[in-house]
Amino acid sequence: TCHIKGVAARNHTTIMFRNLPNNYSRDMLLALLDREGFSGLYDFVYYPVDFKRWAGLGYAFVNFTSHKQALRAWTRFDGFSRWDLPSRKVCSACWGNPLQGLADCAERYRNSPVMHASVPEHFKPLVFANGVPQPFPAPTKSIRNPRWRHV
Repeated sequence: TCHIKGVAARNHTTIMFRNLPNNYSRDMLLALLDREGFSGLYDFVYYPVDFKRWAGLGYAFVNFTSHKQALRAWTRFDGFSRWDLPSRKVCSACWGNPLQGLADCAERYRNSPVMHASVPEHFKPLVFANGVPQPFPAPTKSIRNPRWRHV
């Protein structure tokens, strides 16, 4: 769910970007973030995918390294529509809820089926340090096979 930009969110760093093109990919989103001036200023990115259609779900979570950078990204991408692919979609931004911050985001996905060995790497969330991908925090329990494998 989303919360709008406001005073109560003065320390928030995680943004949910909605209304992204479904044919976008995580790597396209990373390239867009970098091209728009945010290279090295985010430390978590996840663009969920529907494994039955192999298409994006149209939203992503990005954690920025500071509240100031998150606000700058919000301003830059809320209303954004200059996609690398033909699309009429207009991006909207909101604060991630309940996940806020790198620790929350990493903890939420470290034991998720999306981290299973059978899921292609380009569909998994990424963590970064100074713009460089880092190993994702290790799971704390056995990761179950994603449901798409059973259909």
